[in-house]
Amino acid sequence: MLSVGLTGGIASGKSTVVDMLRAKGAEVIDLDELARVVVEPGRPALDEVRRRFGDKVIAVDGTLDRTALGAIVFDDPAARADLEGILHPAILVEERRRAAELARQNPRAIIITDVPLLFELSLEGAFDTTVLIYAPRAIQQERLMARDGFSADEARKRLDAQLDIEAKKARAGHVIDNSGDLRRTRAEVERVWAALRRAEAERFKESAA
Repeated sequence: MLSVGLTGGIASGKSTVVDMLRAKGAEVIDLDELARVVVEPGRPALDEVRRRFGDKVIAVDGTLDRTALGAIVFDDPAARADLEGILHPAILVEERRRAAELARQNPRAIIITDVPLLFELSLEGAFDTTVLIYAPRAIQQERLMARDGFSADEARKRLDAQLDIEAKKARAGHVIDNSGDLRRTRAEVERVWAALRRAEAERFKESAA
């Protein structure tokens, strides 16, 4: 199988592209979904969160009270780092487990893991290759303002909070330019999907040799 880490910038249209890749036959793992799974009741990560932050972050039904936890870590970098130190390893273990299961089901699978902070966390080495969904900063800003009703200043602040899209582009193995219309995006997806298929075929050939 081929393991692919996929990411994008805010308002780059990542969800649209992921849907296109899934339609092509990619198996998709969403780390945002896994972040919710690893703190379900009975999971070790939830117990660690409780030990670090106390019973105040646990709801009466035993689930994680995300609002209470968010209030603690929002303005406290040390607390946020502690939380990430609990969650990130658990998420990656679950991702590897799911990828292994998909590979058992289909050894020729192309498994795309949607990782919002792929480059920020320097996780490139966890995958065979990476894909960036790209839109220039100016277009990101326009989309943010249109989509979420942000002022220009609000949109800039949100963009400034992320690693610059051009820095991500320089580090990506493949880039899907999503700055144009849907027809152009589909052509970009076709191009990158063909490259991923070639890479998977080469890996399969090497493993069979």
